[in-house]
Amino acid sequence: MNVIKRLTDRYRYSWVVLKSLVKTDFKLRYQGSFLGVAWSVLKPLMLFCVMYLVFARFLHMTDGTSIYPVVLLLGISSWQFVNEAITVGLRSVVDRGDLLRKIHFPNYIVVVSATVGSLISLGINFVVVIIFAIMNRAHFTWRVLFLPINVAELYLLTLGITLILATMYVYFRDVAHIWDVLQQVLFYATPIIYPLMTVQQLKGKVLGLDGETIAKLMLMNPIAQTIQDIRHNLIAPDSTPTVWNLIGNPFLRLVPLVLSLALFVLGVYVFRKFNRKFAEVM
Repeated sequence: MNVIKRLTDRYRYSWVVLKSLVKTDFKLRYQGSFLGVAWSVLKPLMLFCVMYLVFARFLHMTDGTSIYPVVLLLGISSWQFVNEAITVGLRSVVDRGDLLRKIHFPNYIVVVSATVGSLISLGINFVVVIIFAIMNRAHFTWRVLFLPINVAELYLLTLGITLILATMYVYFRDVAHIWDVLQQVLFYATPIIYPLMTVQQLKGKVLGLDGETIAKLMLMNPIAQTIQDIRHNLIAPDSTPTVWNLIGNPFLRLVPLVLSLALFVLGVYVFRKFNRKFAEVM
């Protein structure tokens, strides 16, 4: 009880500041827009409509199930969280520079608040996905119990990357432009708008690798692995390949998880090492 009390006393001020910043950021994000918070749902829905028409209808990319549109929407919503959290978060320290110089509180809070705002939007999108899944008679299983773990992994991975990029952005503004290009590469290198089985069924070899090998390598990307796990455990356990059912080697299965934890730890380390000089640099 004493340990809990000490932790509560130590982080009470940080918690109060974090809640205030999250509320402020979430309100300012949609300030002045007619639809307001509804845009957190409309943006992934609009992107989903475009991707579904192009890839599912015209290019006939599908996993062969009736719930593929819902699987596609879930993947887009998950990616939207990653992209939005990092894009907003990497600029958060610089954007809040005046506040950091005037009020004393831990610098990491501004980065966490930016990512938590995106996490709230992800939660709203999950509600929409579940509604669509029920309408399409998706098969829910006991695996939904793993969903909080999957979301926690995705959040920690995203937060770790954001902390690294936010630190670099204080010193090098070019980081934002590099991320703009990199996120496009990651988007198309991750099985979000196309099913992974499309890669598995590739005929011939690419760079000396067959489709099955390429699919396994893609799942080594922790973002791809986590999004596939979310799809598998929430709505599509029978049609979504994951690192757990596609790769036999138990050590290789742990690679994406280890990378996620390593990026989070590295992000915390880098941010703590350089954050004391932020005020001087800015």
